[in-house]
Amino acid sequence: MREAIIRTISGLLYVSILVASILSSEFIFISLFYLLGLVCLIEMQKLLHLKSYALYGVQALLFYLFSYLKFNQDATILLLFITIFVNLFLVKDLLFVKKIPVFEKKKYIIIIFYLISSVIFLTLIPTIEGVFIPRLVVGIFILIWTNDTFAYIVGKNFGNKKLFERISPNKTVEGFLGGLIFSGIASFFIFYYTQFLSFTIWLGLAIILSVFGTLGDLIQSKFKRQAGVKDSGSLMPGHGGLFDRLDSIIFSSPFVYAYLYILDYVS
Repeated sequence: MREAIIRTISGLLYVSILVASILSSEFIFISLFYLLGLVCLIEMQKLLHLKSYALYGVQALLFYLFSYLKFNQDATILLLFITIFVNLFLVKDLLFVKKIPVFEKKKYIIIIFYLISSVIFLTLIPTIEGVFIPRLVVGIFILIWTNDTFAYIVGKNFGNKKLFERISPNKTVEGFLGGLIFSGIASFFIFYYTQFLSFTIWLGLAIILSVFGTLGDLIQSKFKRQAGVKDSGSLMPGHGGLFDRLDSIIFSSPFVYAYLYILDYVS
């Protein structure tokens, strides 16, 4: 009971800080995610048994150029292509390789593109139309939280068929479908109450976040399994590390950005 209370308080505090920063200003939103990304970077380096101070400089430089300055759209699209390629390569390693190879050079590639640049694209999503639109990123977080919550509830109560047992024994096919369906339902209410974007676009976002959010969670679980740890850290009482809370949205963000960019480009 005590653990559940601690977990709830910790989760509510996390959500409150996140939503408050998003609604306050673009600068505060980006700065918060720079700090959250920094914590995730520390946790990820521990998982990969890597200690590189240079990566903190790389994170600061990339955030300054892409998140704060937004200095060049062509460079942003190039970074997007590389990030999506690396993330899809990790999906391949998840599905078809027993152990993700993490030799020295690959560790740096994983951290720069799987983690740092993915967080950068999360900060770029609310300004994809040229102005800061906080309700867009709030809606995206609501979708990912809805997916995670109902995947857990449905999986715990009705789950029988394991989704990826050797990596995450608790995840089930029924849980995944439950998260997908309820995030689809949530997309309608987000559309209805925000009157921003069409329901079809929000539904597409729900599907992308459910699918790639689940893949991101599984990939991070595989890294933790290879490192022999249960959680990426212990910053959030009852939840584990910060990367444990953000792995789904971080992995999904470049795919969400690409989806919205393509729709904006086509229109």
